[in-house]
Amino acid sequence: MSLPPEGIPCIEVRMEKSVIGNKPGKRFGYCIGGGIDQNAELNPYIRGDNGVFVTNLIDRGPAHQAGLRIGDKVLEVNGFDLTMATHDHALSLLNKREFAVLKVTRKELLQQAGLL
Repeated sequence: MSLPPEGIPCIEVRMEKSVIGNKPGKRFGYCIGGGIDQNAELNPYIRGDNGVFVTNLIDRGPAHQAGLRIGDKVLEVNGFDLTMATHDHALSLLNKREFAVLKVTRKELLQQAGLL
């Protein structure tokens, strides 16, 4: 199956770290799983896909309020490609700055484009 001429369908999510609850420090309020060094067969979102996926969101945290969803596949963060990133490399890029612009795709977007 080939990609459509416009590429992988994605949306942009912008967020800024903030203090969440009574924990010290600023956070985006989400967790990730996956990466090229992880077992893609254990991926609960798209079996066999070794991409980086959102696995948890803090309710009303910056990521949740920005529109990020559990199961979103993170393709890019602040201009850095995550499609071939290890888990640790993805974490370092995702947490590097106070502000993040993510390009993500969703299962339904991939299905609508005929990619799943």
